[in-house]
Amino acid sequence: MLCMDNSTPATELCTEEDVSHLVHGFYARVRADEVLGPIFDARIGDWDGHLAKLVDFWSSILRRTGRFSGAPMPRHAALPGLTAELFQRWLRLFHEVAAVQPNQAMAGQACAAAGRIAQSLWLGYQMQRDPDALPAALSDV
Repeated sequence: MLCMDNSTPATELCTEEDVSHLVHGFYARVRADEVLGPIFDARIGDWDGHLAKLVDFWSSILRRTGRFSGAPMPRHAALPGLTAELFQRWLRLFHEVAAVQPNQAMAGQACAAAGRIAQSLWLGYQMQRDPDALPAALSDV
């Protein structure tokens, strides 16, 4: 996938419509996934509100809009029973959805960010669960 040149302003990388299409397409796949779907559905009561927050999150990352405010780490760290395999499955689905986006420059940046996010959440999750153990990184997807 293509990566954004550092000289390209983030707002020119993609439109809000591009971001919304990526987020909605991805979470439709997550919800339909036999493993991830039930995990998400058990915890998200208002999908419309959650998707709006996720669009803000990804707009902040990809377009540098600064619209997202929140702290995803504590919410994820509080979830029981997460595994590296679940994070890797989430990341694989993300890559699959990104691969079919019309805006491949955005998709490349989104995939790079998703990898960093998954890694960070996984490491933070492990450290929250067992602060004395050395956390293991996710393997490449």
